[in-house]
Amino acid sequence: MQTNFRPEQLREPQMQESEKILRTCVHCGFCTATCPTYLLLGDELDSPRGRIYLVKDMLESGKPATKEVVTHIDRCLSCLSCMTTCPSGVNYMHLVDHARAYIEETYHRPWHDRLLRAVLAAVLPYPRRFRLALRAAHLGKPLAFLLAKLPSIGPRLAAMLALVPDRLPPGAAEGPRVIPAQGERRGRIALLGGCAQPVLNPDINEATIRLLTRHGIEVVLAEGEGCCGALVHHMGREEASHAFAARNIDAWTREIEGEGLDAIVITASGCGTTIKDYGFMFRDDPAYRDRAARVAGLAKDITEYLATLDLPRTTRGNGLVVAYHSACSMQHGQQIKDTPKTLLSRAGFTVKDVPEGHICCGSAGTYNLLQPELSAGLRERKTANLLRTGAPIVATGNIGCLEQLRKGFAERNAGMILLHTVELLDWADGGPLPPAMAGVAGSATA
Repeated sequence: MQTNFRPEQLREPQMQESEKILRTCVHCGFCTATCPTYLLLGDELDSPRGRIYLVKDMLESGKPATKEVVTHIDRCLSCLSCMTTCPSGVNYMHLVDHARAYIEETYHRPWHDRLLRAVLAAVLPYPRRFRLALRAAHLGKPLAFLLAKLPSIGPRLAAMLALVPDRLPPGAAEGPRVIPAQGERRGRIALLGGCAQPVLNPDINEATIRLLTRHGIEVVLAEGEGCCGALVHHMGREEASHAFAARNIDAWTREIEGEGLDAIVITASGCGTTIKDYGFMFRDDPAYRDRAARVAGLAKDITEYLATLDLPRTTRGNGLVVAYHSACSMQHGQQIKDTPKTLLSRAGFTVKDVPEGHICCGSAGTYNLLQPELSAGLRERKTANLLRTGAPIVATGNIGCLEQLRKGFAERNAGMILLHTVELLDWADGGPLPPAMAGVAGSATA
């Protein structure tokens, strides 16, 4: 793609990077075939190619973002399916991230949009605030139908309340800690505690800790570590996302330079995609560049790390059929496709692929809160495809997908069991039975 940036614009590193990305695009349109929003809306401007044209015009002009540009960029899930499809290697992720930051800086959103985004940014990355907000929201769920009638903000508030779980699990142990390996220590890793996940499902990290320590891995929850920054990063809040990331880099660097780390293990694939990009995020920061690159290089999804341990085969899965839902951040963001399925198969499960498995479920961080109608359409499509597999269990590697699918199956009154991949692997390796599996674990399904 030919570009027309002024020389003074290209003195800015971020603009220089985006110009390079734009030049890579050859207008082929392959991306439109796998873009969820184009699939739903059929609008060229709601495809990656269309958005690339909009971003190009916006950045080249140097003018504030327009309502049209904001509308179509906001509708993008950042699922990155287009990057898997693109034959030219266009780094759409970095381009749309730049566009969102530019929009945040230059566009004055309506008051209700600003308010909702500010609340999400102030609550979701902080576990204690998030837990309090969920408790308050649970009390407000009966009023959802009234809130939905409010102009502008009503449908979003109703969508937020609809996603609130009926009950919250007990809180996970907080604060830094070191969980020693059982037997001889084979390795030492830092585990991302995260922000939303320990509130919504602390069992995921607890299963991870059990599984790793059982195989001789010491697990560290580093002092000072917190939200990875992804939630605010995808809202264009660059300063806030870098602050979260810098705090984590500092926390993990202390461990790396102390007793050392073999890996930084992440159990939420949305977080993993962002942490693996820390090196790029801090590429022009002399104070953090090297440390950020080192942290990014050590970052591994839990399934990636488990694959290095050569876990023994087991038959405890007893042939139970599991539909594996590959989160977009896993298969497109990190290009991890077969590893989780291989681990589940080695654990004795019968793994089924999902029709249209490359299409997003509609969760996408805060997308299901900010774009509830589009998100609902994708959720309905995904749950229908999962039901077609006939599997009683769905495994995935991202907390956002789990909560999105839980809502989808509830809408259909479908009794699907939803678990993180590591919960199944922990049980198959000798860990406790996940409570949700109580009715199916004793029998195999053809």
